[in-house]
Formats: sequence, C-alpha cells, structure tokens
Amino acid sequence: MKDPSDKRTLGDHVLSPESLMMSYGYRPEWSEGAVKPPIFQTSTFAFRTAEEGKAFFEIAYGLRERRNDETLGLIYSRLNNPSLEILEDRLTLWDDAEAAASFESGMASIATTAFTFLRPGDVLAFSEPIYGGTEYLFHVILPEFGIETVPFPAVEGRAGLEAALSEGDRRERLAMIYVETPANPTNRLVDIGMCAEVARECTTEDRRVLVAVDNTFLGPLWQHPLKHGADLVLYSLTKFVGGHSDLIAGAVLGSDDLITRLKATRTFFGSMAGPWTGWLLLRSLETLKLRMTSQMKNARYVADYLLDHPKVDRVYYLGHLGENDPDFETYRRQCLSPGSMISFEVRGGEAEAFRLLNHLQLTKLAVSLGGTESLAEHPASMTHSDVPPADQARMGITPALVRLSVGVENPQDLIADLSQALEHV
Repeated sequence: MKDPSDKRTLGDHVLSPESLMMSYGYRPEWSEGAVKPPIFQTSTFAFRTAEEGKAFFEIAYGLRERRNDETLGLIYSRLNNPSLEILEDRLTLWDDAEAAASFESGMASIATTAFTFLRPGDVLAFSEPIYGGTEYLFHVILPEFGIETVPFPAVEGRAGLEAALSEGDRRERLAMIYVETPANPTNRLVDIGMCAEVARECTTEDRRVLVAVDNTFLGPLWQHPLKHGADLVLYSLTKFVGGHSDLIAGAVLGSDDLITRLKATRTFFGSMAGPWTGWLLLRSLETLKLRMTSQMKNARYVADYLLDHPKVDRVYYLGHLGENDPDFETYRRQCLSPGSMISFEVRGGEAEAFRLLNHLQLTKLAVSLGGTESLAEHPASMTHSDVPPADQARMGITPALVRLSVGVENPQDLIADLSQALEHV
C-alpha cells in the first residue's frame, strides 16, 4: 500500500507522471530492496493479531468509519493486494484522480460501474456510436434489470441529448450520462463539459446524476475527462496502458467516495484484476508516454497518406478536423492530441474493405487497439457486428469502413503496407 509520505514534488518542483511511474506508491525497502515491486501472488494475508484482523474487516465491510490515521490493511486478494494497490496509485497520476479501481477487463469495469450506480427505474443516457460490447450491455442486459437505457447520437451534441431525455419523465429519473469520446469507431467527439452541465441541471438533493466517460481511444495522455466535469473515467487497460496485446484489464478513476462504493461492488462481484496482471501493467505504465507519443506521430503520417489516396473516400482522424467541422471546438477544448486511431472508408463496400484487409502484410488483421503493433479490423462485421444494420448506418458504420490502430513501427513501412494492399481494392 502507498506510503502516506509519498510525495509528488522535489522541494518546489512538481514531478511529472512519467517520472512518478518509476517509483510512486512503492519503496524498495518494503521488499528486500527490490527496485521493481514483486508480484504478490497470494490469495490471503496473515494478520499480526486477532484484534488487527477484526479492525481490518470492520473497515472493509463498512461496519464503522475509518479513522484519519487508519488504512485498510491486507486481508484477501479479492479485497486488496499490494500489486493492485501500487497499480491503482499510479493510475491516478495522469488523470489527477483521487482514487482508482482496477478490473480484470474493460467490460468488467463498465458492468461493475453500471451495477454500482444504477437501480431499477433509473435512466442511463449514452452516446452512440459506442463499443459493441458496451452497446450490448446497455441495450440488452441492463433493461432486464429495470434500467431504462436511452441512446443519443454523438453527432447531435446537446440537442441530441436533450431530445433523448425529453420523453416522459426521463429527465427526472436520469442517474448517469455515459459517453465514449472519441467514439468507437468513427472518432466523433462528445462535449464532456456539456454533459456535466446537463447532469448538474438534472441533479437534485435526492439524486446525483453522474457523468462517466470511456477514455480508452485517447488514453490517459491525450484527454483528461475529470478536468472537464466528468465524475468517473473508464479505461480498457488492455489497450494503450497495457500496450503490448498480452493482457486483459480495465480501470475506473474518480473521487474517493465514488471509487470506495465501486470497490465494494467489485469485492462481491469478484471482478478485480489479478496480481500478475497488475505487475504487467506496472511494467507498461513506465513506457506509456514513449509509446503513445510514437503512435500519435506515426498516425499523422498514415492519416495524411490515406487522405490523398484515390481509393479512399473518407478519413476519420481528429488531426484533420478543420474550423468548419462541428467537432473542432470540442477537440481544441478537451483533447491534447489527435491520438493514433484512424478510421477510413475505402471506395466501394465490404468486398473492397475485405480485399484491403486480406492483403495487409505488416499490419495485423485483428481487433483491439493501442498495442505496439498496428492493427486493422472491419467494425461492421467484427467489433460492432451485434449492432443492427440500420443502426450501423445511422451511426456511420458503413460496410466500407476500416478501423486502424497505428503502432510504433516506422511510419513509412506502414504506408508502404497500406499502399500495396490498396492496389488490390
């Protein structure tokens, strides 16, 4: 667990997150001088005394308030584990969050969030398009528990959100606004500040409306939703944070009180990440800025190449937004970089998109994103295949659309690969 004396400064100098990733929340003397935190591969922890065990459980199960000088001791790895506590401390740094909770997958973080803060009769408003797994959870599973889920088009902004809430008493029953921005796979933006404003307008003494933002596409470097009024920020840590396509994990960040409630649900759902996953993520966090910066720079070259290609009809890339684009002001206000996700439509339809994908040699034909290797996939038939065709069309997910996650390869090599593949379209 983090030493209370851990500092984020050297005198008056404030340390950057990329520097703190090497040491924050851990001291070598705690583990025989090991520079890197060990993997705490254990299911349970020994108490020094029975009285200590009693005190730990009183706090863990909410039987009494925790004193200011008291921390939750180690009990059982379903509740807490040093590998995860160090990880969660470091995850807070980029987003400047009070607390974080780690999960065994991105979907585990989303589902646990939904079942922590939503109850039968509540309304959940969410932006579209959205990741296919989230779409299924919201459209199919949550309504079975009496939660009304109401989509609104990301492209329509506040007008779309207000229209979605105007029917019946939805505004009075609103409990959460959930947005994925940039949207998967079209890169459409949602104004987080606008959502926070609507949430505040709908909040009453008896009901606090939360704003939750899936920040996976831009990651913790290029967008900080909490600074724009969001209450919770969610990640599939599998993507940029993990960054090597070798683990599955998720996280939620926010205030101490909200994350404490979330961790209570996590304890009984059993959806926490394991210590080995936590250790791998600690390794990856040390190089997060290096990788994401390289990917972002590479994506600019690739996007510019695709924009001028005669067999590409349209490119969805944040770096190409112009002053006349409806997303431009939102991009300037809430994004620090265009990131490394590109979607583009080849001239034709599914057959042409498949020809391109089937002839890629350097870029891997696979779902997921944010890894060191470049990945390409076909959203309409893969990640978003459970979205009905009519809804896909409304969201801009066409048969010709290809989603590309740009990795750390040489950008000219990636362009050469796309060039030879496009020759077959």
